[in-house]
Amino acid sequence: MRFTDVIGHTELKEYLIDEINRDKVSHAQLFLGKAGHGTLPLAVAFVQYLFCENKQATDSCGECPSCRKVTKLQHPDFHFSFPTVQAMSKISNGALAEWREQLIEEPYFNLNTWIKKIDSKERKPIISKDESQEIIKKLTLRSFEGGFKVMLIWMAEEMNTTCANKLLKIIEEPPADTLFLLVSESHEMMLQTILSRTQKVHVPRVGMDDLSAFLRSSKGQGSKGADSISARSDGDVIEALELLGNHIEHDENRDLFIQLMRVCYKKNVLEMIDWAESIAGHSREYQKVFLKYSLHMFRQSMLRNYMDDTLTNVSDEEGQFLVKFSQFISGNNILDFMKTFDDAHYHLERNANPKILFTQLCFQVMRYIHHA
Repeated sequence: MRFTDVIGHTELKEYLIDEINRDKVSHAQLFLGKAGHGTLPLAVAFVQYLFCENKQATDSCGECPSCRKVTKLQHPDFHFSFPTVQAMSKISNGALAEWREQLIEEPYFNLNTWIKKIDSKERKPIISKDESQEIIKKLTLRSFEGGFKVMLIWMAEEMNTTCANKLLKIIEEPPADTLFLLVSESHEMMLQTILSRTQKVHVPRVGMDDLSAFLRSSKGQGSKGADSISARSDGDVIEALELLGNHIEHDENRDLFIQLMRVCYKKNVLEMIDWAESIAGHSREYQKVFLKYSLHMFRQSMLRNYMDDTLTNVSDEEGQFLVKFSQFISGNNILDFMKTFDDAHYHLERNANPKILFTQLCFQVMRYIHHA
């Protein structure tokens, strides 16, 4: 993977290239950000540039033997570690074929995508103590090609405590010409002792213009459609691709959102509880997508109220609903709405009870919607 294959992040790419060219590469780096922001593709492109035998000013050549090996994910000095379902394989090698297939087919993917790919039962994967022993064994061997050895640990926050503790020493004092690249969505779930041994590379959301340009050039979207999806996905490529491929779910989210706002406005407690029970019956991923959709609708309401209506990115049906609904969203309650729905998403990711969560959300919406 070359830097040109990574969507956006022009300045960050320049920083990473400069780091290599000035021979200032830290031995342990943490690429921190949402999977949809491109943390993994950036890390892989960084390694390809590092190994490239004919480096260009802004990218790897993509043609030398080292570039071809990295592109196929078969470079002997480029190692991967990632969460696995312990009942299926205790170490990453047991799922390496699936990993290569996923990364080559679609490098923008998250833990949920990975779980569905490797396990029909969708059990939670981890990076275990067995994996830490495998990592140490690989990195104590000499480099096959005489240069750097790189260990990329994806979803490093999924390391259990035993694994993380076993890796502390080698991360702090790795063998010569050995690099650790940790890729993580949440530093809060990682041991502080691991964090203190890494150089942070913060990967922000993809710029709306860059994401829109990608959707137009690679996915055949028109300008308005690409801009709308870019606005809704909030710089998250994974979410943008999901929105692009699921128009039926988009309509369901719209209807679900309208229903929620109406029953809460009417203060009909029985209907509010029915609504909460209904959405609680859906999958957790469906619920998270709905919450993100709701945040999008709140933002569009504010745009309609305070700026030119042409700046909104909504469908005709959504636009018709916003004509009246946006009157109930103002500076008095927008922060409450945004925080409530954002917090709900956060707690869902941490396995909150969906029935309790959405029942509480209904009553919060009922209060806020009457304080415009």
